[in-house]
Amino acid sequence: MSYSLPAPFDVKLMNVTASVLFMGVAALALAAVSWWALRHPAFNIGRIVVEGELVHNNAVTLRANVAPVLMGNFFTVNLKAAKQAFEQVPWVREAQVRRDYPNSLRVILREHVAEAFWGPDTGGGLINSFGEVFEANLGELDREGLPRLQGPDGTAAQMLQMYRLLDAALEPLGVDIDELKLNARGSWQLQLDNEASLELGGGSMEDVLQRVQRFVRTLPQITAQYQRKADALESADLRYEDGYALKLRGVTTGVAAPARAVVRPAAAARSRR
Repeated sequence: MSYSLPAPFDVKLMNVTASVLFMGVAALALAAVSWWALRHPAFNIGRIVVEGELVHNNAVTLRANVAPVLMGNFFTVNLKAAKQAFEQVPWVREAQVRRDYPNSLRVILREHVAEAFWGPDTGGGLINSFGEVFEANLGELDREGLPRLQGPDGTAAQMLQMYRLLDAALEPLGVDIDELKLNARGSWQLQLDNEASLELGGGSMEDVLQRVQRFVRTLPQITAQYQRKADALESADLRYEDGYALKLRGVTTGVAAPARAVVRPAAAARSRR
């Protein structure tokens, strides 16, 4: 039977020292290679590929504006910072940035789609299709006839939803919404493209929409009584519980009762023919 004697302490110490030195050399070599790779010109960002349906921007202008603020090379560039840089460009709503080996960045952009103006006439605010407010050069708009929405801060999405509902409800009259307002008390007002103004009152969206639908359904009956068409509408007040008051160009009416089969103006109404 053979017995193995434990290695002397000095031998153990030499083995441990050798292992530590080997690992240290390997780590230094890896660090040197990494340092070389991170700084080698071959890995400088040489190309930025821009994708997406761009209407208000083009790839050349985007690269020229964003490239100077990108720091580092293919390995060290901060993708989050690059994303933010692209999203600071006017009309850009969202950017996705990823590395494309060996020395490129691939960027997918989504632009804002303007649905309405936001705020007073003096401002440059717009609302996109998601109900988000953004700033842009109004001279670059690719659509004409956008409505203007005005309301308290934080209500843009709600107002865009209401605009879409009201726009569909008013379609039978052949008029478009020029301006929609929501005041601090929660009351809605409309300005149509024929310069007619409508007081819609407050309440839930469903309440307001029902009043507008009732108005649209019965207005032709009233205008026909005065040999006029819907485009003769000058103003209307829909804040009554069972009817509405309106004014036609050349005719003034009182409160109409649209719940009746035949819509008639109130007895106090007088014609201005």
